[in-house]
Amino acid sequence: MICKNLLFGTYSIYGILNKNSEITRSRRRMGAIIENPSICLNMTAEENLKEQYKIVGIPDEESLYEILKIVKLENTKNKKAKYFSLGMKQRLGIAIALVGKPDFILLDEPINGLDPEGIIEIRELIVKLNKENGITFLISSHYLDELSKIATCYGFMDKGKIVKEISKKELEENFKMRTQLEPSDINECIKYLEEKQISYKIISEKKIDIYEKVNVTEIVSALSKRNCIVNSLSEKGETLESYYLNLIGGVDND
Repeated sequence: MICKNLLFGTYSIYGILNKNSEITRSRRRMGAIIENPSICLNMTAEENLKEQYKIVGIPDEESLYEILKIVKLENTKNKKAKYFSLGMKQRLGIAIALVGKPDFILLDEPINGLDPEGIIEIRELIVKLNKENGITFLISSHYLDELSKIATCYGFMDKGKIVKEISKKELEENFKMRTQLEPSDINECIKYLEEKQISYKIISEKKIDIYEKVNVTEIVSALSKRNCIVNSLSEKGETLESYYLNLIGGVDND
C-alpha cells in the first residue's frame, strides 16, 4: 500500500512511518494539489514549471515540454496563468505536481468549480496518467458520482475517520438494485407481492420498489389479471452518494 492512515495521526508512505528519517525520500516520489493549484498567476505555464524545477533541484530541460504537452498547455506560449480558465489552472497544477516524475499524486477536490468541459478534461487526464504513466492518484472529493467514473478503490470518511474501505468491484456488488413499479392500483399490487412473499418498499402513493430479482413480465401479467395495470417500470440502482449516506447513517447524522 502506498499510503496508509494509522491511529493518532501517524501514517506511512511506501511502508515508511512518518517518524522515520527516511520519510523525506518517500515524499520525493509524491506530487500534490491541496485545495487550489500552487501557481504564480503572473507567470506563464512554462515559467511556472521552470520555477518548480528549481525548487526540486532538477534541470528543467529534462521533461518540461513533455509535461506541458501531457496537460495540453503546450500552446499557451506567453499567456500568463491569471488569464487561464479554471480548468487550465487545474491542469497547470497537475503539471507542477508531475515535476520530478512522481508515481503517487494526491489531489484535493480537483474538479471543484469547474464547468462540465473542465471536469471531463481533468477526468481524462487522470485516467491517462494512471494508465500510461502508472501514476496512482489519491483523490479527496465530495463529488462522489463523478469519482465513481474513475476510482478503483474507495475510502469513506466520516468525522475525520475512515469508516469503510472497499474496491470498486465490491462496491458495485453491494449496490442495491431494484425494480420500480407504478401500478394503477397500488393496494392490489401490494396484496400480490405479499402473497408471493416478494420484498418491496412503498415509495409513494403511486410507486413501489421491489428489492429482488424478479420476472418482470410475470408480475405485469399477473397484475393485469387483477385489473391492475403497470403504468411504468424501471430498473434503478443505488448511487455512490446514497451508498455513502446510508453508510454513515443518513444526511442528518451528527
